Amino acid sequence: MKTIATMMINWSLIALFTISTSLAAEVVNDNPSVNRQDILRGSITPERAWWDVSHYHLDIHVEPKTKTISGTNTIKYRVLAEQQRLQIELQAPMKLDKVMQSGKALAVQQDGYSYFISVIEQHDIGSEHQLTLYFSGKPQVAIRAPWDGGITWSKDEKGTDFIASSNQGIGASIWWPNKDHAYDEPDNGVTISVEVPEHLVNVSNGRLIKTDHNKQAKTKTYHWKVVNPINNYGININIGDYVHFGEKYQGEKGQLDMDYWVLRHNLAKAKKQFKEAKRTIEAFEYWFGPYPFYEDSFKLVEAPYLGMEHQSSVTYGNGYQNGYLGRDRSSTGAGMLFDFIIVHEAGHEWFANNITHNDIADLWIHESFTNYSESLFLEYHFGPETASQYTRGQRLNIANQTPIIGQYNVHQRGSSDMYDKGGNMLHMIRQIIDDDDIWRSILRGLNKDFYHQTVNSKDIEQYINQKSAKDFSKVFDQYLRDTRIPTFEYFIKDNQMKLRWGNAIEGFDMPVKVKINDKIHWLSPTTQWTTVTLKESNPSLVVDANFYISSQNILGSSIQK
Repeated sequence: MKTIATMMINWSLIALFTISTSLAAEVVNDNPSVNRQDILRGSITPERAWWDVSHYHLDIHVEPKTKTISGTNTIKYRVLAEQQRLQIELQAPMKLDKVMQSGKALAVQQDGYSYFISVIEQHDIGSEHQLTLYFSGKPQVAIRAPWDGGITWSKDEKGTDFIASSNQGIGASIWWPNKDHAYDEPDNGVTISVEVPEHLVNVSNGRLIKTDHNKQAKTKTYHWKVVNPINNYGININIGDYVHFGEKYQGEKGQLDMDYWVLRHNLAKAKKQFKEAKRTIEAFEYWFGPYPFYEDSFKLVEAPYLGMEHQSSVTYGNGYQNGYLGRDRSSTGAGMLFDFIIVHEAGHEWFANNITHNDIADLWIHESFTNYSESLFLEYHFGPETASQYTRGQRLNIANQTPIIGQYNVHQRGSSDMYDKGGNMLHMIRQIIDDDDIWRSILRGLNKDFYHQTVNSKDIEQYINQKSAKDFSKVFDQYLRDTRIPTFEYFIKDNQMKLRWGNAIEGFDMPVKVKINDKIHWLSPTTQWTTVTLKESNPSLVVDANFYISSQNILGSSIQK
């Protein structure tokens, strides 16, 4: 899954990367905090650019007693250009045991946790091939899932094994070998076969197509199939004493299967709390368009950690309560009107899983829109003022220490301000567009025009500019690439107002909505002082609270021309 722009980038890389990978690393690495592995992981190297993943078949055995995973990943791929080596990742302590193609073992060169595999078949451009990766080991244990990533090996209240994967930041290669870069998703989805002890159930992405019972080994193998493109970090395993219930939702594209897998002793609580799921899909289909994965269904799966946006297999660990672990992140009361994990993680089905960043530096595309989806859920069910209060309340969580966008091509995400600051930025852009029909059409248009695609920040920025017929370039630069919050500086004497933007990037020109003597005005400050003549003399001015800015009424003597 990739955009036309991404395909063009890949072909350029094929042409330009005529030097070795090691030399390329030396050339681009001018940041001492970035190491060689960061570059191999975060860039579209020549060994990645020439082949396109079409399908993964992940076939594994999970052994709770030894906390080990072993098995194979069969990769089907299409050739885009002539090349002999391909790159995959598998992070220690997992081991890549061997790689097979057409019954023959392939030569493998390891560089950190990147592996360079020399293929043996004739690879004509446009031809399709497959190879099988054999792997095993004790994957990294997640200590603070889902933030640190890895496998959670835990027990439920009854002492039964309760196991799950979560690996958004650290990457899927923490537990299975794959082409671990966001730009390339398997176009034809993934098959996930998971063998577990027979008293346990595995739940993964997509639809359960069959279950095999190996009575002699006392195991069961659960086979799940995803037919849509899927990001690697979204592929998951969830193992426990699960029971299932479900419902149907009549949505924009027809009947959507909504399935729920929860621990047996939590069934009654889940049947009550998961009523939130249906009205979440209802709100988001209104704002964002049809649920993007009708073919793969929608699932909520109980997990031994807080939760995460695994595509069509959203994990849930919020304790069957409203709020974020029972508290309101906005301190306004609005955060207790909904179950944060159900709403937030379901919102990611549109922004993260349908529209996916092609470099983790642009993770804001996932998190800022999904943060704002919480507000949109509130607006749909509780009204616009409750929603706006919620968004404004989340400003208490913003640090403004590092930019929201990270460094490209080195697997480096930006700051956690991508959540609350990014959501407030989008809310502010909505105010400036000042037409909710256009705003809604932009949100729906993004999910239609970038349907099942990977994108970068510029794609999203340019789309909003084009569809709104307004230039938000400086707004994006200020809020995504800078840490300063602009200050609306003004001074009024008689009926003359002097105004400008301070503490801002050069050329910052965002309009701002204010009330002057209870009458709404739109002002257009720049970073240079300008003068506006008012009809009122010595009026009072109040900045619209929906603008995430500071304001300062300064003395005339402090104005510098």
